[in-house]
Amino acid sequence: MEQLKDSKFVATVSLPESPKQLPRLPNAKIQYPKWFGGSASLFAVVFSHPLDLIKVRHQTAAGTKQSITSTVISVVRTEGIKGLYRGLSASMLRQLTYGSTRFAIYESLKDRALATTKGDKLPMTFLMSASTFSGACGAIVGNPADIANVRMQNDRSLPDNLRKNYRSIFDVLARMAREEGVGGFVRGIIPNAIRSGCMTGCQLGSYDWFKDMLEKVPGMGNGGTATQFSASVLAGLVATTLCNPIDVVKTRIMSGNSNGMSVMNTVTEMTRTEGLRWMLRGWLPSFSRLGPHTVATLLLLEQHKKIYRQYKSEQWRELSSTV
Repeated sequence: MEQLKDSKFVATVSLPESPKQLPRLPNAKIQYPKWFGGSASLFAVVFSHPLDLIKVRHQTAAGTKQSITSTVISVVRTEGIKGLYRGLSASMLRQLTYGSTRFAIYESLKDRALATTKGDKLPMTFLMSASTFSGACGAIVGNPADIANVRMQNDRSLPDNLRKNYRSIFDVLARMAREEGVGGFVRGIIPNAIRSGCMTGCQLGSYDWFKDMLEKVPGMGNGGTATQFSASVLAGLVATTLCNPIDVVKTRIMSGNSNGMSVMNTVTEMTRTEGLRWMLRGWLPSFSRLGPHTVATLLLLEQHKKIYRQYKSEQWRELSSTV
């Protein structure tokens, strides 16, 4: 304890006796790197890619549909285990473009909003609007990689005379440029932007909302892994159910099997031949893929933030101890 005195006042200043007594750095003041979302998505896609491939094969199949189990067995029997990872390079590029963009924009919008609300919880309407906009922007940036991803995954399911036998993602992109021109890179961009906006709105917006709600539940108020896991599972369930019809349309158009039909024509044709069942086509493989991917991405993102908070807090302690 030290006292600073002059003729007008006496001030008492309490100095910490050790760095352990310093208050923790407030989380709200930490600006997280915007690439965290892309990094988390990149790690997560390694685990979820086989499920995404099964979903694409299921949604693009014509005629009598195989069960999910039959689709998996067929892929492994004809292509081996490595067949489940066909198109992984395209999936990784998609996450580096689409994933990084949507997370970066969403986190930036949240940071700006929190700066004006003095740290109060953001309303659900804002979270949904901001995340939907972010997802649409991410889809536009990542559309070429998304098309390449769908085509690489779907190629082996086509008849021999229709296969392209792509060697890599660069081969896909080069052929698109040579055979289709610039238009090939924006194929399906409208349903993709709508689907990604809906998906991100349901995924990120509902995750933040569910997490806030769960933190009010007795026993889950610490915002730990149990809260994060539960919120991410619920977010994945909401996102899959609401966005599955859009995902089916997007996949059909991007696969190149729609013969250049517009969104409305594609929807009309599927409704005519399949009824409204097409809206839930591939729901189970979609959730089987999106559920684990959502959980893995969001938990990895939270771990990125946790490690960064610890790093910044340690920096702050060291700086404060020298004062």
